[in-house]
Amino acid sequence: MAKRKDARVTVILECNSCGLKKVSTGISRYITQKNRHNTPNRLELRKFCPYCYKHMIHGEIKK
Repeated sequence: MAKRKDARVTVILECNSCGLKKVSTGISRYITQKNRHNTPNRLELRKFCPYCYKHMIHGEIKK
């Protein structure tokens, strides 16, 4: 039996500024879900980064 691809997939969001700097304090990451059919592109959301101490854009990364 063939497995069908689910529309909902789990994605990891990483802070764009912390991810680029690779600071020693850490990298802010969030786990969320998205609908693959409605949002085929990479997801970007404004979330709070505890290492930058402000709301930053978090982008989807590969697992």
